[in-house]
Amino acid sequence: MPVRFGVVVFPGSNCDHDAHHAAAHVFDQEARFIWHEEEELGDVDVVIVPGGFSYGDYLRSGAIARFSPIMQDVVRFAEEGGLVFGICNGFQILCEAGLLPGTLMRNESLRFICTDTTLRVENAETPFTNALTEGKVVTIPLSHGEGRYYADDKVLNRIERNDQVLFRYSTPEGAVTDDANPNGSVHGIAGIVNEAGNVCGLMPHPERCVEPLLGGDDGRLVFESLLSHVSAVAA
Repeated sequence: MPVRFGVVVFPGSNCDHDAHHAAAHVFDQEARFIWHEEEELGDVDVVIVPGGFSYGDYLRSGAIARFSPIMQDVVRFAEEGGLVFGICNGFQILCEAGLLPGTLMRNESLRFICTDTTLRVENAETPFTNALTEGKVVTIPLSHGEGRYYADDKVLNRIERNDQVLFRYSTPEGAVTDDANPNGSVHGIAGIVNEAGNVCGLMPHPERCVEPLLGGDDGRLVFESLLSHVSAVAA
């Protein structure tokens, strides 16, 4: 059976079609858009909260989207163990909703960044990373103005201890350095997972690099991880 993806759409989302295309056309799975005013997700295996500028990023990125009607069911779905994947603005929304620890702040440069970046895999034993290997370096594009991950020492110690960091910004050789960190994220954090392992936030955009035509296909590995996990659970 195909994996059922639900892609949440907010006013201002601009990567929803990229995520839908990856799921439906590149991987030939079921995928449908879920408008933010809907109150139920319906039958889905994976919820993607995509990138963009929900509600124009007024107040603070993700701060308004967090109160959209659909988010109550996203929270329910996550709390019941459902897979939720927030990309860029989706990561910000999941932090605002309390589904992920920490927050995303203005880039250290105070400038919008749009470029390819290299990431080192820190944990390859989650539903979002099982097709990767620990220490592997992948190239994923990023595009954000508020992507600097921040959490206080107590939270950082907890997520580091629990292996909740999935990706860090690194050099192509895998070294986590200040120069390799595009936005000033604490500990070089680019992506994390919640304690239960079913909710992931990632600032770079794997949905933008799932085909060689796009200049690279390292993002396929994230989607392949999700498909492998859902299929294994269903078997």
